[in-house]
Amino acid sequence: MSVSDEWKLQALDDAIVVALGSNLKGVYPSVQMLLEAALEAFPHEGFRVVTRSSWWRSKAWPDPTGPAYLNGVAIVETAHAPLEALAALARIEHRFGRDRGERNAARTLDLDLIAWGREILETEALTLPHPRAAERRFVMGPLAEIAPGWRHPVSGEGPLSLAEKASVGMDASRC
Repeated sequence: MSVSDEWKLQALDDAIVVALGSNLKGVYPSVQMLLEAALEAFPHEGFRVVTRSSWWRSKAWPDPTGPAYLNGVAIVETAHAPLEALAALARIEHRFGRDRGERNAARTLDLDLIAWGREILETEALTLPHPRAAERRFVMGPLAEIAPGWRHPVSGEGPLSLAEKASVGMDASRC
């Protein structure tokens, strides 16, 4: 293993992973444009996007008759602590018209903190790693695309293996 490869593996151990999703375009011409604009808002809230996936499309869940979702994943750097980062992501969601009403309802923007390096955390406000991310193909598929060497902090499994075993969003595919 080269020094460069070793550094990349170490960086993955420290990776802060954020999932993005939307199935309502809000004031934007398309859901994809809304998601791109959301990524552009990250630096204003103290996040530097290190890398990001392509967009993945999947049927709405749990009701597949709703508008389809676009999802993706970004690896970010930030000086925020985890709870501060969660609050900053909520501010971005609010700026893009997110209304936190009914669970699993259609939304303009959903930003989830998936992992904070190898940290395991459980508070009332935040659980790390995200408790349901490993079950979602529309999260693990994009993560496998940009960080195939990432390992789930609890199970130790890689994103490709988790995407193949996913129970939610099995139809998710790269756009």
